[in-house]
Amino acid sequence: MGMDPGTSIMGYGIIHVKETGMNILQYGVIHLNKYKSHEIKLKKIFERVLGLIDEYNPDEVAIESPFYGKNVQSMLKLGRAQGVAMAAVLFRNIPIKEYAPKKIKLSVTGNGNASKEQVAKMLQQLLHFKNAAKMYDATDALAAAFCHVNQQKSGSKKDKSWSSFLSENPEREI
Repeated sequence: MGMDPGTSIMGYGIIHVKETGMNILQYGVIHLNKYKSHEIKLKKIFERVLGLIDEYNPDEVAIESPFYGKNVQSMLKLGRAQGVAMAAVLFRNIPIKEYAPKKIKLSVTGNGNASKEQVAKMLQQLLHFKNAAKMYDATDALAAAFCHVNQQKSGSKKDKSWSSFLSENPEREI
């Protein structure tokens, strides 16, 4: 399951992975604009994410990490939305992995600076579906799930920190 958190619209996408490839089970958006209170929006995110988990029972969840824009208040609200979505996933004891937007775009299109439209178009070709026009939050969520599957396949989930390098190569320590 992939998620693209937001406080106005939150995208989600659920894919099924088989040896022969991937197929989409469901994708969509959670509209939060109708709720005036930020607290109510967070409650709705938690409830809806739990509902999706209970309905589709995903093995793992990938989530797009928030990026810093110009508005600190927006970043704070986005971080809260992501945190609540993550709390719902963790409440059901499902492993979660966070990916930067550039990494997700790179995984799907080969270009870390690709537009939402380019990501959606490429996913349509890769996952063989239609009707993604203007559903960019949902396709971003599918892209997070797609990225996660590719990272698992390539073995890229290895820790790339300096300390892990030293523990794997003790002879290199000075």
